[in-house]
Amino acid sequence: MAKYLIGVDFQAGDDPAPMSDWTPEEVQAHLDYYEKLVGELEANGELVSSTILTGPDLAKIVRSDGAAPVVTDGPFQEFKEWLAGFQVVEVDSEERALEIASLMSAVPGRGGVPTRQPIHVRQVMEEAPANTDEMDAFLRTAGGTR
Repeated sequence: MAKYLIGVDFQAGDDPAPMSDWTPEEVQAHLDYYEKLVGELEANGELVSSTILTGPDLAKIVRSDGAAPVVTDGPFQEFKEWLAGFQVVEVDSEERALEIASLMSAVPGRGGVPTRQPIHVRQVMEEAPANTDEMDAFLRTAGGTR
């Protein structure tokens, strides 16, 4: 079995209206859908962890030369593109991870219409690169060849 990160993008998908424009019932339906889906993943034994992140306005960037860290606010990518949270699932196949992502993308928005919210799917590496050959192989998959 492999682990996959299912990243939930804050972007609302096809409807550009911010959630602050939704009715309380629409927001609750959105939250209820996620709660039910996460409950099903837990019951199936597929959910490893689930995390919601604070907004980018509370995030910090840390850079260090090994001695003196510099901590700053931002700059951050466009507001519509930040990661709102993620789940780690352990499933038999990539196809199942993609199926779960599809279910998350269909979370209801205004009027109960599926949002088609962008969902990131990435396999969790079992081991970090330990030598230059393994790092070269990893960089090729990340588009960062030397």
